[in-house]
Amino acid sequence: MSILSIQSSVAYGYVGNSAAVFPVQRLGVEVWPVPTVVFSNHAGYDAWRGPLLPAEDVRAVIRGVEERGVLPEVDVVLSGYQGGEDIGAVVLEAVAAVKAANPEAVYACDPVMGNAESGPYVRPAIPALMREQMVPAADLVTPNQFELGMLTGSDPRTLRETLAAVDAVRAAGPATVLVTSVLRPDAPAGTLEMLAVHRDEAWLVRTPRLPEKSHGSGDVTAALFTTHLTRSSGDVRDALERTASSVFDLLRLTHESGRWELQLVAAQEYFASPAMQFRAERVA
Repeated sequence: MSILSIQSSVAYGYVGNSAAVFPVQRLGVEVWPVPTVVFSNHAGYDAWRGPLLPAEDVRAVIRGVEERGVLPEVDVVLSGYQGGEDIGAVVLEAVAAVKAANPEAVYACDPVMGNAESGPYVRPAIPALMREQMVPAADLVTPNQFELGMLTGSDPRTLRETLAAVDAVRAAGPATVLVTSVLRPDAPAGTLEMLAVHRDEAWLVRTPRLPEKSHGSGDVTAALFTTHLTRSSGDVRDALERTASSVFDLLRLTHESGRWELQLVAAQEYFASPAMQFRAERVA
């Protein structure tokens, strides 16, 4: 299995490809990272340096990969934080080229736009780009609950509202939706949930909620879930449970370390061998 992953890169810390590549490699999967930005660190700090890559530079990197004749080996195109709004066209071109070479390949879109704590943190044109072009082209999308609302023009809070918003996204094209960071008023206190909907199945998994928000955790989640779902040929419950287990242990270890950045290397065995301590409940 090989993944072409098109998203941001940082030198220090773990977001974008810097967060997504290593956990998937620990699962024994080839990942070919293509950066959309090259920053010193993520934008959660008070300053960072480095460029948003021009779309033509990103296109050139992908073209070079294509010239190696290896696109038939790609099983998944994964996209995340895009930086400039012109990167979307490059991603869609890559998806088309990969699917032409391997019709069984899937496009997994992590529509990175913001979160409930910070609000939107992308350029103003990005949400419309996601709604109108990227999501309709995707087979799998992995928004957090806040991004789900941005994609659907809604404010989902209850499970019923969240499922309805997922249905609206799926009506646009994607067969599968994973919603992360689900918070609803009737859930047990001190918990956090993820909801996965695939074909006619909807599964909810609940974990304890840790006190800190760790940048990059959504990127890890999207990459792991995409990998597990693809490798299991669509076993959404297993993919959800494996992902929840690994990500919770990563966040727990990070919390216990007292560090702000994800403890990705220290947590590597949790990716390779998830503890499977959480069980998903079917909700539809």
